[in-house]
Amino acid sequence: MDTGPAQAPRSTGAGPEPGPGDTGDSDVTQEDSGPAGICGGERVVGAGMGGDAPGRGAAQRKHRAQPGWAGKYEWRPPEGPTSMGSLGQRKLQDEDRNSAFTWEVQANNRAYNSQLKEKVVLCWRRKKHKTNVIRTAKYNFFSFLPLTLYEQFHHVSNLYFLLIIILQSIPDISTLPWFSLFAPMICLLFIRATRDLVDDIGRHKSDRAINNRPCQILMGKSFTWKKWKDLCVGDVVCLHKDSIVPADMLLLASTEPSSLCYVETVDIDGETNLKFRQALTVTHQELTTVRKMASFQGTVTCEAPNSRLHHFVGCLEWNDKKYSLDIGNLLLRGCKIRNTDTCYGLVIYAGFDTKIMKNCGKIHLKRTKLDLMMNKLVVVIFISVVLVSLVLAFSSGFWARDFRDRHHYVTALHRSSVVADAFLVFWGFLILLSVSIPMAMFIISEFLYLGNSIFINWDVKMYHEAQDVPARARSTSLNDLLGQVEYIFSDKTGTLTQNVLTFNQCCIDGRVYGPDSEARGPKENPYLWNEFSDGKLLFHNAALLRLVRSDRDEAVREFWRLLAICHTVTVRDSCSERPRQLLYQAASPDEEVLVTAARNFGYVFLSRTQDTITVMELGEQRVYRVLAMMDFNSTRKRMSVLVRKPEGTICLYTKGADTVIFERLHSRGATEFATEVALAAFAQETLRTLCLAYREVPEDIYEEWQPRHQEASLLLHNRAQALQQLLGATAIEDRLQDGVPDTIKCLRKSNIKIWVLTGDKQETAVNIGFACELLSENTVILEEKEITRVLESSWGSSNFLTKKSLPRVNLALVINGDFLDKLLVSLRREPRALVQNVNVDKEWQEPGPSRTDFLHGQRLSVMFRSFGIPLAPPPSQDSRVRCSSEELQERTFVDLASHCQAVICCRVTPKQKALIVALVKKYHQVVTLAIGDGANDVNMIKTADVGVGLAGQEGMQAVQNCDFVLGQFRFLQRLLLVHGRWSYMRISKFLRYFFYKTMASMMVQVWFAFYNGFTAQPLYEGWFLALYNLLYSTPPVLYIGLFEQDVSAEQSLGKPELYMVGQKDELFNYWVFFQAVAHGMAASLVNFFMTLWTSWDTAGPASFSDYQSFAVVVALSCLLSVTMEVILIIKYWSAVCVLSILLSLGFYAIMTTATQCLWLFRMSPKTFPFLYADLSVLSSPSVLLLVLLTVSSNTLPVLGLRIIFQALKKARAEEEKVEEGPREDIFTVEPVPHLYRESHARRSSYAFSHHEGYADLITHGTILRTGPGVSNDIASDSPVPCDGEASLSPKESHW
Repeated sequence: MDTGPAQAPRSTGAGPEPGPGDTGDSDVTQEDSGPAGICGGERVVGAGMGGDAPGRGAAQRKHRAQPGWAGKYEWRPPEGPTSMGSLGQRKLQDEDRNSAFTWEVQANNRAYNSQLKEKVVLCWRRKKHKTNVIRTAKYNFFSFLPLTLYEQFHHVSNLYFLLIIILQSIPDISTLPWFSLFAPMICLLFIRATRDLVDDIGRHKSDRAINNRPCQILMGKSFTWKKWKDLCVGDVVCLHKDSIVPADMLLLASTEPSSLCYVETVDIDGETNLKFRQALTVTHQELTTVRKMASFQGTVTCEAPNSRLHHFVGCLEWNDKKYSLDIGNLLLRGCKIRNTDTCYGLVIYAGFDTKIMKNCGKIHLKRTKLDLMMNKLVVVIFISVVLVSLVLAFSSGFWARDFRDRHHYVTALHRSSVVADAFLVFWGFLILLSVSIPMAMFIISEFLYLGNSIFINWDVKMYHEAQDVPARARSTSLNDLLGQVEYIFSDKTGTLTQNVLTFNQCCIDGRVYGPDSEARGPKENPYLWNEFSDGKLLFHNAALLRLVRSDRDEAVREFWRLLAICHTVTVRDSCSERPRQLLYQAASPDEEVLVTAARNFGYVFLSRTQDTITVMELGEQRVYRVLAMMDFNSTRKRMSVLVRKPEGTICLYTKGADTVIFERLHSRGATEFATEVALAAFAQETLRTLCLAYREVPEDIYEEWQPRHQEASLLLHNRAQALQQLLGATAIEDRLQDGVPDTIKCLRKSNIKIWVLTGDKQETAVNIGFACELLSENTVILEEKEITRVLESSWGSSNFLTKKSLPRVNLALVINGDFLDKLLVSLRREPRALVQNVNVDKEWQEPGPSRTDFLHGQRLSVMFRSFGIPLAPPPSQDSRVRCSSEELQERTFVDLASHCQAVICCRVTPKQKALIVALVKKYHQVVTLAIGDGANDVNMIKTADVGVGLAGQEGMQAVQNCDFVLGQFRFLQRLLLVHGRWSYMRISKFLRYFFYKTMASMMVQVWFAFYNGFTAQPLYEGWFLALYNLLYSTPPVLYIGLFEQDVSAEQSLGKPELYMVGQKDELFNYWVFFQAVAHGMAASLVNFFMTLWTSWDTAGPASFSDYQSFAVVVALSCLLSVTMEVILIIKYWSAVCVLSILLSLGFYAIMTTATQCLWLFRMSPKTFPFLYADLSVLSSPSVLLLVLLTVSSNTLPVLGLRIIFQALKKARAEEEKVEEGPREDIFTVEPVPHLYRESHARRSSYAFSHHEGYADLITHGTILRTGPGVSNDIASDSPVPCDGEASLSPKESHW
């Protein structure tokens, strides 16, 4: 055996492997080689050839011929890995070498499967197989209270408040009543717990809806309707068309020919094209009735559950024989059954063991940057309060000892020692100064976050009317993070695009046919003359239609004929109501669009057999014999069909990428040059293009070629001129969502980097990159080979990449999942048993002659010279002493990617998406945002700091796991630049002002301690202390946090550069915090000492040197000073602003009058001791003048300093602008932007969504309904679920 199951088989065509002399570089030959266009190095499939059912690689077919093969699994190291890949492969090879098949499942035997146990720790063992119940919620009835308290006390401020409450409950040291802080803390905990509970209730509802979906399970001798949660490993399940697969299942049989099953995996990997899965031949032939399925006792032995979506290796043991299994036999949870009436599967992995759930990740507790900073500031403030309290306590001790020495006659009153008194004074000051971290700030902030979230929900400009989806903030604690995002990770399918492909334009014989203008457009359907038209084609061109119907132009005729013949589309049963309405089954949406366009123009694909294809051409039915069919793949980038026409001539039809079609043309003339111009125009419009060409093959050449072709031993050399005529090109539009390019352009101006992470193919993703304007014609696109060289050169110099070490060019990275597998080793700690690593170096470009390799190497040399990077061998191990090779390669990659204008990651799994986000967060410590609309984006959304879910076509799983919900990608611009920037600005101003006003009032207590013997006696009236942060200064704070705007929404969108303030943390950082503290201390000094010095040595009725009068003057000066400060910092004035200031002063007047009235004083003199204190003090004009003086002393210097600072800042900015002059930060290098394309004159916009292997199914007859299969009524004994059961399957997710 030469190949083990570690090698993931490719879906290639049937036939033996090419011999040693194969070059595999061409579709074409000279006349002495054979018919032009037949590919060497790729499987050449002859129509009508027999053989085993295809769909997996030739290696697998060889293994099936050996029943005992599955028992001889061995590990094989990858052949020829890249230099960079070898860094990450050493540990993986050690893991793989020691791995073995550890997962065993026996069909229809729950008792056996349930007794399998696995060791957890010590003697604790649990069931090896998980149930199919999904629980994504964080809490249950019993765990909610302890878990939410555990999370709440992760906030350092809550621990601080708990300590102060405990101290306040001790009578000997308490200076404030214990309930004054206990009640607000309970309120704060209740608000946060309620918010978490509401979010978790939504998760419980989602889990319940998914777990209660109906499915048919084989129970005894019949299929019974049960719920998903009742599924167990080893159960046999029946699925129908459009059903969602409930667990990872081995396909046993289906009603399709050869037990094929077509699945849509858009919710798993983002690919829109259909994929096929196929049952083993033995199960297809044997399991044809319910009775046989009930007696099926096969045992599956395979790899343990893992997150690799595209890999599966195992074997089925049945009747003393073993049969190999691979991913082509597996139906994954979350797939949707398409174009298959009924199929049957054996559950291999259930619940959290399924591959999609292994990719989902866990719920992370998300914290904002300001929240994390506040934790640190709480520690700083607490340490400062402790130090100040210690200083005051020591001062109290010294003062007390001196006082006792001088006044010995009062010693009897002080029975305790000086040390004991000082110890109690320390705790008294600690409690008194605890208001430095005001509880009110945290309570008010919760309301501010809630209010800003409500504003997001109310924004009608983010309402998507087509789907009735308003913007919704599912998390109310991340608003300010929206104003600090630096990286956006976006899905492609359904997020940037609409999942809608349309036939947009075409070029035939050098002439471009675009859609007619609306004025010239038809008033009715122009294709009514064609009885086969479906009425769905939106492309209308009257001139082209007249040309087609006249049937005089040979190029036009062959163009549409090629589209009707060269494809892998099959015809399903016609609609019963309208027999002429054919139902096409296409491997990709691109092919369906092209065949449908030909159908509406009168070239109707009617049917096909194993070796014929029938086309209705303008009312005339013609049957073509298919001699050979060469399918699309990522290397050939083209499809060819060799047919014999009814007239007897042989013709080769080819469609594919312009880069491979043009180099195979026999000659170039005016038509070819005109077509190139049209392709360039299509590329400018970011349309997906295909070139069409054909050639008539002489009979003698075909006769010479046919015998060797049937032996599959023909090797065609020479990229010579062989395609006789270029017919033209098609242009398909992969429609973007409205406003996507403008949104991306605006976000990039705000210094936000956008990465596209998709499971789709590279060509499609790059084409969308140009359509979104992420990429431009001046962009240097680096693929894996170039990236590896840059990274290795950086490792050799032992330096990380910086802006100075990179050229100032527009760079973009295009990478795939295999490259990331080799890169993300330290983040992805997962066994990779029996997975053959692919040498991606051999896949990134099509093999060609030495001249092409030389030219490519020359262009690489030009690029690296422009980078200033030497073409040196890989670095030695000695150069990586400072950090491990894993971290070095990851950090270097992130440094390189961060200097690129765009990064596109193709063919990535959901887990890889999350790992990429984690990689950026790990090394750059930036705020990340992930946006997607499918289940394959959930892990990425959970990992990012902010997760945005689009209510799109791929279910609701992303919406249920996100922080913010949007209807369209374009609304992200307003969410970040308006609501995000405003929220960050409001919260920052709120925090700065709150610390200022707290210090302005609290530090007075410290200054007062120097004049009251350090006794920890409060200066203010108790009610002023209680209501200062609750009522007196709260309304303006609420206004700032909810309504403040530095610029309008229109200006925020028009000047995206303003967003960079949040990215740089300019509005609130440690420097701003210390400024606020210093400002508050200065205000407290002015308020206290100006009042003290003015009242010094005064007496009489007008004097305010007594304790109560002094406290009232200081308190009023403090309140008016902080009110003037809020008036200065507010930029958005409105009636609500004026009202908030009036309410602040009004509350003070009302509450002071109430708490100082005679009635309350008589009721409780100790609680209300300040009888008419404010009234008596404020009746004196000198006091009013003093208050005015203190407020002016606090306000005018600050106002003057701010005016001077703004003037200096403006002058400095103008000087820098003059010194720099007009300068471009980015310039382009002419030869480099075309590294990835063959032509230096234009960009190829080839992008075709395809899945390899459909040509094999057609030519072998596997896909055609000609053989026996499972009966459609196999499950007819099972009752159909009632409406109540059916309703358990809401359209929420494909999980």
